[in-house]
Amino acid sequence: MNFAFSEEQDELRKSVKRFLEDKSPETEVRRLMETTEGYDPAVWTQMAEQLGLQSLTIPEEFGGAGFSYVELIVVLEEMGAALLCAPFFSTVALGANAILTSGDQKAKEDLLPGIATGETIATLAHTEDSGRWDTDSVTLSATPAGDGWALNGHKSFVIDGHVADLMLVVGRTDAGVSLFSVKGDADGLTRTPLATMDQTRKQARIEFADTPARLIGTDGGAVAGLSKTLDLAAVALAAEQVGGAQRCLDSSVEYAKTRIQFGRPIGSFQAIKHKCADMLLEVESAKSAAYYAGWAAAEDSDELPVVASLAKSYCSEAYFHAAAETIQIHGGIGFTWEHPAHLYFKRAKSSELMLGDPSYHRELLAQRIGI
Repeated sequence: MNFAFSEEQDELRKSVKRFLEDKSPETEVRRLMETTEGYDPAVWTQMAEQLGLQSLTIPEEFGGAGFSYVELIVVLEEMGAALLCAPFFSTVALGANAILTSGDQKAKEDLLPGIATGETIATLAHTEDSGRWDTDSVTLSATPAGDGWALNGHKSFVIDGHVADLMLVVGRTDAGVSLFSVKGDADGLTRTPLATMDQTRKQARIEFADTPARLIGTDGGAVAGLSKTLDLAAVALAAEQVGGAQRCLDSSVEYAKTRIQFGRPIGSFQAIKHKCADMLLEVESAKSAAYYAGWAAAEDSDELPVVASLAKSYCSEAYFHAAAETIQIHGGIGFTWEHPAHLYFKRAKSSELMLGDPSYHRELLAQRIGI
């Protein structure tokens, strides 16, 4: 069992890092934050055509590259560091995984090739007004209609829901919780962008009024697949959080070396040393958790449910603490809109709550290990 990255994976990291330095500098992040769409279609196309990022973990039989989840962890870590404004997480970690775990071969053949080429932006519409990620809270109703199904109800906090071409919607039928695919231009569909604290990741409220939908998988049989989808998404988000936390640590250390106060660098003061040392310990521990969870996902290990919740809860807190300490270490400049510290702070907070907060995942972890 070797948890070191291979030479090819290191090269992938370098390629993605170079691409993001060019396409997602702070100026571009700030520009895209102010737009309704929240991403640059040209960059999205380049990600697919030049780097093949959207196809990374999709099997070759469905038009993908067939790489493992470890490669996805590498990519997402760099995206988290750059605060990339693009519907990548929603499309790959949520949408594609929901299809892959559904057990529906026909749906995989029909829907995954479009995601792999970058033509399709996908997302998972799971949560409702409660914001809860468990299937017990699903109230959106689905009823048979002609050859398909009709959906009635709403979904809230849908990541990139306002620009998605394909939505995987969690609904409730007489048989139980089921998964449906809905086209972005379907009849009876109303999409409203939401005001969010973290403007680098857009969310939307989706309303369904007799909206035509296609059943994915079996009627009432979506719970197991959804549970695995959310575990895989939690691992992906943990990797993103590690990238952001590392960037916060790097910028704090660099500032501590160059900011002179009382005739010497502030990094020479014990209080700043302790802050940086604590951040380093937490970031390295978060990496270990995220990388191990990535391995478990790649190997389809029985440990995945446990380590996914462990990684999500630990990385959430490590990132938020690193982002908060970055503001403190930078002092006055760290509190200004001009400095990027607040962008990472907001992303850290929104990521902490997404897919369930640390308390939710610790409770889930306790249940899964039988405590």
